[in-house]
Amino acid sequence: MRKPRIDFVTPVPPLVGWPTDKSGYSTQDPILSDARPGTALTCKFEGVTTTDLPRVERAKVAVAVTFATNGLALGGWLARAPSVRDALHLSAAGFGLLLLCLSAAAILAIPAAGPVVQRIGPARTILLAGGTMALGLTGLGTGTLAGATPIAVAGLILIGAANSCWDVAMNVEGAGVERRLGRTIMPRFHAGFSLGTVLGAAVSALAAASGVPIWAQLYLTAALTAAVTFPTVRRFLPHPPPGGHARPVSVGQAWREPRTILIGLIMLGFGFAEGTANDWLAIGLVDGYHAGETVGAIAYGTFVTAMTLSRLFGGAAIERWGRVPVLRATAVSGMLGLLAVVAGVGVPMALLGGLLWGVGASLGFPVGMSAAADDPLRAAIRVSVAGSIGYGAFLAGPPLIGVLAQHFGVLHAILCVLGALTIGLLASGAARPLPPD
Repeated sequence: MRKPRIDFVTPVPPLVGWPTDKSGYSTQDPILSDARPGTALTCKFEGVTTTDLPRVERAKVAVAVTFATNGLALGGWLARAPSVRDALHLSAAGFGLLLLCLSAAAILAIPAAGPVVQRIGPARTILLAGGTMALGLTGLGTGTLAGATPIAVAGLILIGAANSCWDVAMNVEGAGVERRLGRTIMPRFHAGFSLGTVLGAAVSALAAASGVPIWAQLYLTAALTAAVTFPTVRRFLPHPPPGGHARPVSVGQAWREPRTILIGLIMLGFGFAEGTANDWLAIGLVDGYHAGETVGAIAYGTFVTAMTLSRLFGGAAIERWGRVPVLRATAVSGMLGLLAVVAGVGVPMALLGGLLWGVGASLGFPVGMSAAADDPLRAAIRVSVAGSIGYGAFLAGPPLIGVLAQHFGVLHAILCVLGALTIGLLASGAARPLPPD
């Protein structure tokens, strides 16, 4: 029999059914039964923990489905944003204010999401958030059906708040599954979100081509979100009760932790690069190179494809070389890609730049989430704090680029992504795994 490899890592609470002592850790785990309470000791056979592997594998699938469902719920209606605007009879500025309600609600809810997840666990949080998301989608659908902007605003506020709680909870659960499996799989979960948005966009295109009104699609999306989410979270890992041998960190304490703030800056820098490409890459090709809309769509598709593939296979690179070297390499890739896009050499070079940009923007956010959740007892709070910083990029990025583009042109405006990636590059050392206690 091969000798197991012993890793000193963060303690992992037992699964349901194992007797525990007063510290909350198993007294009958065949590996941990001789360990003192609080000992940071787990055992791996060929990289797989000795916890209930089939249950952890089921949880892994459930988390992936949760990420994809979240992407579907958001991408499904965003792809038909023009239909929402027209149904509510809004101008471009009015629709921008409508979207600001969504973003503001999401940003304001993130700090509260951490304590909620820490208190009731990821599964119950997503159960609550999924119901709220379905209610928000229904409200948005009702607003478009009746042409009532206030109802649509209320629906978007619910969607934004629910999405923040959902996001923190699924990342905390994903990090827990990642720890138990002993493999880097968080980027794959985020790839699942990307695939969910693509599926949502495809459904929207089909619905639009078939003449399905936007309100009907929103009602169907709400029903699908609830139908998938409620049974899926039942396969999540059990949430240990608060307490134990270590006290969870408070929100105020997390905001004063240098490592947590630096992780947030990693997510801010890479998130800014991702958000800018989402909003402005296609426009940059059309305006800066006088290319057709088809070329702009191809450039955006190149970026999304590269980012999704990097998330699917980036975990292997992280396991081989570590979080920090991979983050630094992707930051450099993003910088080179950005320079290729704005150089004005030609469309083929710009398309190559979009590919490198996609690779560069791919791993900062998921790796940041994993790093913030290294300590399971403090994961929820730290993920919410780091996420509050990181998601600021998606709130501030689009209007900043828009103002700069108005004065300097789109290609010159997106050069500010270099500064964002530099921030991510300089802060990347904070993503190193926590040392054993």
